[in-house]
Amino acid sequence: MTVTHEATPVPALVEQFKGGLHAPICLTWEWTYACNLSCAHCLSSSGRRDPAELSTDEIKSVIDELQRMQVFYVNVGGGEPTVRPDFWELLDYAIAHQVGVKFSTNGLRLTPERARRLAGTDYVDVQISLDGATREVNDAVRGRGSYDMAVRAMENLAAADFRDFKISVVMTRQNVPQLDDFAALADRYGAQLRITRLRPSGRGADVWDELHPTVEQQREIYTWLVGHGEKVLTGDSFFHLNALGSQPLPGLNLCGAGRVVCLIDPVGDVYACPFAIHDAFRAGTVRAPGGFERVWRDSELFRGLRRPSTAGACAGCAAYDACQGGCMAAKFFTGLPLDGPDPECVHGHGAAALADTDRSALPRQGNDHSHRTVPLGMPAVRSLPRLPLGGAPSPGRCCDESPLAGLEPM
Repeated sequence: MTVTHEATPVPALVEQFKGGLHAPICLTWEWTYACNLSCAHCLSSSGRRDPAELSTDEIKSVIDELQRMQVFYVNVGGGEPTVRPDFWELLDYAIAHQVGVKFSTNGLRLTPERARRLAGTDYVDVQISLDGATREVNDAVRGRGSYDMAVRAMENLAAADFRDFKISVVMTRQNVPQLDDFAALADRYGAQLRITRLRPSGRGADVWDELHPTVEQQREIYTWLVGHGEKVLTGDSFFHLNALGSQPLPGLNLCGAGRVVCLIDPVGDVYACPFAIHDAFRAGTVRAPGGFERVWRDSELFRGLRRPSTAGACAGCAAYDACQGGCMAAKFFTGLPLDGPDPECVHGHGAAALADTDRSALPRQGNDHSHRTVPLGMPAVRSLPRLPLGGAPSPGRCCDESPLAGLEPM
């Protein structure tokens, strides 16, 4: 989930959140599966555009709904959202309709001109994805050239005096030692650091064993956040680490799936969580009668998630009230029961449960748009395709020739 915060809400408010809200505080909305990168841990398995992606008018219609529901803002992602030819039109439309936008980008199209435009626009924030404070660590996961592309985007935003844009880092075994370096990068560019947890969802399932932080590194992240948490955003990713000590990390410290957050994917399907793109967590579609609002308020899945839950297998653990059992998506995609321990349980209960799990038949994300199988150690970053005159894809080849097939250069 992605909720920005500076302090831990009072317990009564957290209890209200558990029962769900009239409208989500924010929602993650992926506008396309198309992407010029093939990040090894991509949570949405993005790469190729889906021909059934929401049209410009359909996205505007959902924005109208969000305005009526008084949703604070949306986290726009993908894929790489800026490759949509209508991206800037949709961004302007959302802001004009009182729906703030924070969009995640690898920096592909953040030119100096675009950075100046964004710096002069209210109710918009930018999140640059960077998974290594050095070129070597970042590019091993995100692709050769991706570090330089992200740094150029950050330089352009800083030169445009765009203050407090976000540097978004997925914590891995390789970059945990770089936490101080990430903080220094944020200071250098006048940005704010945001670190999030690696989940075994999407392509992340294939590399989770190699990339997820060790037990010792989990403790290192917790200790570092205790000392720096007031300046660092986490998207509430690390509430499972609260079992390590008496000092809770800032944030809601609960799973907000279907309660205060959710996901709309590029084809309009609504899921309880951005990290749980699977039929088991699909609540409906914005294309059905009643649109997004009906899904949010009437979905039986969301109603179930908002009901009081029990501690299940964690009932006998003294740390349950602190960690709330951990992440639903992390459990599901590692084959653990939803009422069981988090696979990264700091007291080792998750590791013990994983040892008894048949990992040869784990659930997989159903919507895989990868343009190929991606091992660790990435190839060069893909450039924008050369399209035929008029920008149209070749007949019968939609999504096959290029991860950006059918999308006009901007």
